[in-house]
Amino acid sequence: MSRHYAGRERRISSKMKQGFQEFQEMIGFHFDNESLLIQAFTHSSYVNEHRRRPHEDNERLEFLGDAVLELTVSQFLFKKYPMMSEGELTKLRAAIVCEPSLVTFANELSFGHLVLLGKGEEMTGGRTRPALLADVFEAFIGALYLDRGIEAVMQFLDRIVFPKIHDGAFSHVMDFKSQLQELIQRDGHGQLEYKVLQEKGPAHNREFMSRVSLNGEELGVGVGRSKKEAEQKAAQVAITKLKSNSNL
Repeated sequence: MSRHYAGRERRISSKMKQGFQEFQEMIGFHFDNESLLIQAFTHSSYVNEHRRRPHEDNERLEFLGDAVLELTVSQFLFKKYPMMSEGELTKLRAAIVCEPSLVTFANELSFGHLVLLGKGEEMTGGRTRPALLADVFEAFIGALYLDRGIEAVMQFLDRIVFPKIHDGAFSHVMDFKSQLQELIQRDGHGQLEYKVLQEKGPAHNREFMSRVSLNGEELGVGVGRSKKEAEQKAAQVAITKLKSNSNL
């Protein structure tokens, strides 16, 4: 290996190392074994082009991270939604850990900038390829689990993923109306009634506001692009209100 080439390799490694240091500062977790973190971002194409140096791709970490992600998300949903059925929990978890969602999480943390790619993969847009980014996110979860344990993974998800569940990012797959009905029937508190309070906007961009009431008392109001979505949002608000009421 020429002196020029060796120097170039050192410069790249130094730049990579700085990038990973800044990344750890940003996420608030510092790896004891930084090689695990680097491996999580190492694509097989990079390994194939750097055979003179010891590198390991992220495929095994991806396998582990997929399982860890399913477990931690399942645990969170199980505790957060005690009224939700097994089928509904499965559907919601699937929406959270699907490829488009993982890509969103990865992009928010600029994972694409850190991925180590071979030249061919780089030239064909691999840095922004959804499947690749989703795999890297899973691999990162696997690396974090190995280095810091399950609690660190939960803390990371509590900052990056779980707030989106709180904010209703996956409400399109959640049946809050059924949950609310089940809650009311269980405690025998009367009849629910949904009513559209307002419709506004042009036909192609309609917005609805709906209210759900229990025996004439308003429990929640929701806004959505359809009557169904607005009712679901209202039911979600009502569930939160009922659960915080000490009389129920």
